[in-house]
Amino acid sequence: MNIEEKSIQEQQIQDAADALREDIRRIENDKKHSFYKGLTCGAAMALALCLLVFFVIPSVQVWRAEQQLQGLQQEQAVEQERSVLGISVRQKIERLTDMINLYYYEDVDKEKLEEGLYKGLLEGIGDKYSAYYTAEEYESLMVNTTSILSGIGTVLQQNPDTMQVKINHVYEGSPAEKAGLLDGDIIVQVDDIECTSMELTELVTHIRGEKGTTVHLKIYRSGELDYIEKDIERDIVDMPTLTGQMLEDGIGYIMIAEFGSKTGEEFAKQVEELEAQGMTSLLIDLRDNPGGIIDSATAILDQILPEGVIVSTQAKFGKKREIKSDASCMKYPLVVLINEGSASSSEIFAGAIRDFEYGTLIGTKTFGKGIVQTIRQLSDGSAIKLTTSRYFTPNGDNIHGEGIEPDIELEYKYLDPDATVYDMKDDNQIQKAIEVLKEKK
Repeated sequence: MNIEEKSIQEQQIQDAADALREDIRRIENDKKHSFYKGLTCGAAMALALCLLVFFVIPSVQVWRAEQQLQGLQQEQAVEQERSVLGISVRQKIERLTDMINLYYYEDVDKEKLEEGLYKGLLEGIGDKYSAYYTAEEYESLMVNTTSILSGIGTVLQQNPDTMQVKINHVYEGSPAEKAGLLDGDIIVQVDDIECTSMELTELVTHIRGEKGTTVHLKIYRSGELDYIEKDIERDIVDMPTLTGQMLEDGIGYIMIAEFGSKTGEEFAKQVEELEAQGMTSLLIDLRDNPGGIIDSATAILDQILPEGVIVSTQAKFGKKREIKSDASCMKYPLVVLINEGSASSSEIFAGAIRDFEYGTLIGTKTFGKGIVQTIRQLSDGSAIKLTTSRYFTPNGDNIHGEGIEPDIELEYKYLDPDATVYDMKDDNQIQKAIEVLKEKK
């Protein structure tokens, strides 16, 4: 091998060695790069994990807590708005109160404003039979259900639509009778109070008063050109809720003016007296009876009817409550007089007689009040009267807004138009009832 060939071979070996060293260097660099890259990625991941643990997760938890708080606040706001006294309502009441205090030209009694709110709340129901009573009004209402009152001795009825107040019955021997008031008279004004300006339960507190004091009444009477005005001296009046007497041919007559707390007892006593006089049939007069205590009406029905359901009531969330009569009953032929003034408990009475087919209804269609009110007293002595249930006749009919049709329809007509004193002989409906009872014997 010559020198030139040896040099070429050595050069090739050198080049190969250089290439090998370059490959080794590149591989080592790649390894270092991968190591640093991995180290960097690992550090980045670790940092991210730290951020997640220390910053992101707590932030998410805070966000979630804020969302829950906002949701709770929104729910509370919705509940408050659903409530009658929600935030906006309370704010408006405060605003109106401020305006009254600032601009009304006289001082205002705070208690009167509060009472106005309570009364307005009940009026907002839109039910003419529901009402709020102050403690004084409630006490007066309770006195009205007892038998002895200091007043003038009348049974009054108010039309819920027109608020007109009519005298349904004037009690015998009462100050009202002595003053010349008659059944059917319309009371227009009590002292300086227009009768249509307030509910009857409040109005009667102005009619009643201390014994010996006087009340001034303005009266409208059909057929009179001018109003009749009377100063009537109040007195203690024993006011039975019914009266009775014997008519011809053994016909007993009982007029029930209203169903009070003692009416059931009064009825039983009156029947005993009539039976002692030889009663063989019975005429019950419910004309212009505005109703009253349901339990009193059903107590009388229990005395009259055989065993069965007298009436049932259905409350908002409760089951039907059934009131039943026992097997003991009257065996007399029976007629019941009704008219458009017969309402509420009177209609329960008439409906039971009709559905049991235990008597004949004569007159005109009843008022049509098939709902029941309950009075609840509050701790401060005030009270509310709420319509709490519907009632149903024994056959399951609710007659609210419908009324009860008589078996024999007969419009009232007084047969002696020139008479100045009422006489049953001139009452066409009573005479028809007598005729029917005679036929049943």
